[in-house]
Amino acid sequence: MRTRKLALALALSLAGATTTVSAPAEDYPTRPIRIIVPFAAGGAADSIARIVGKRVGEALGQAVVVEDRGGGGGIIATELVKNADPDGYTLLLGQSGPISINPGIYTKLSYDPEKDFAPITMTTSYPYILVVNPSLGVKSVAELVALAKSKPGELNYGTAGVGVSNHLVTELFDNRAGIKMTHIPYRGTSLAVADLIAGQVQVVFADPVSALAQVRAGNLIALAVTSKDRSPVAPDVPTIAESGYPGFDAIAWHGIMAPAGTPSAIVGKLNTEIVKALKDPKTAKLIEAQSIQVVGNSPEAFAGFIKQDVAVWKDVAREAGIEVK
Repeated sequence: MRTRKLALALALSLAGATTTVSAPAEDYPTRPIRIIVPFAAGGAADSIARIVGKRVGEALGQAVVVEDRGGGGGIIATELVKNADPDGYTLLLGQSGPISINPGIYTKLSYDPEKDFAPITMTTSYPYILVVNPSLGVKSVAELVALAKSKPGELNYGTAGVGVSNHLVTELFDNRAGIKMTHIPYRGTSLAVADLIAGQVQVVFADPVSALAQVRAGNLIALAVTSKDRSPVAPDVPTIAESGYPGFDAIAWHGIMAPAGTPSAIVGKLNTEIVKALKDPKTAKLIEAQSIQVVGNSPEAFAGFIKQDVAVWKDVAREAGIEVK
């Protein structure tokens, strides 16, 4: 009898423990959720977080508050979320720079993107667009490569800074094409594009928001996009892959992530609501108006993508000798 009583007591205690663990996921959320954005307000990341956060908050019945914590190459905000309680109330608007590229260029990084976070879903992505000044006299990738090979190191390319996404994309292109252009870093892609129009630099891999209006106005020529497939925002522009470099595929992306250890039920619930919001025509229209593509995938697919992306950019950084101490 004593043994049976002990077994019953143990079973009840385990049942109680199970209820205690699962209850937060069932009730979640019971208070406002924060999305930390690793960049200044007004940019694409901030906009994505606010558009998605508003719809998800409405669906979950709780406010979703967006906090912009720019600085340190995205490290400050990313580290903040890494150290937050894994309860689903502090999320990160992850981006290709802090998550995929930083591990390859920083000799000391305070977080591991694959171990310290629970991916929820990739929200959006966009390719870079290879643009040149019309005065350069090239109208295709092949013509640009031929010119660069005839003038090693004489063509200048502008980026948003050392080690940022479009710096690494350009180095990847240089490596694949067997050319060498000179890097001119700026404090943002829009500044690089302004100098491209003025003729101070000859090449920029620009985001669609910075480039497309200038292309349509005739101030720049779009030679190619960096994604493996043509972009819906610029369907007439060929890919680098189809321009003679098969397999070339480099995109910038945004996605929602939680601290590692966040209950899978909460991750699943957030994934369901975020993907639902992204697929809503009204939300998609707001996002696509910024020349950004809606994604929305599973936590497993997002995790697999991050693993692959980190490996790609580590190789690029190593081959280009890019290192930040």
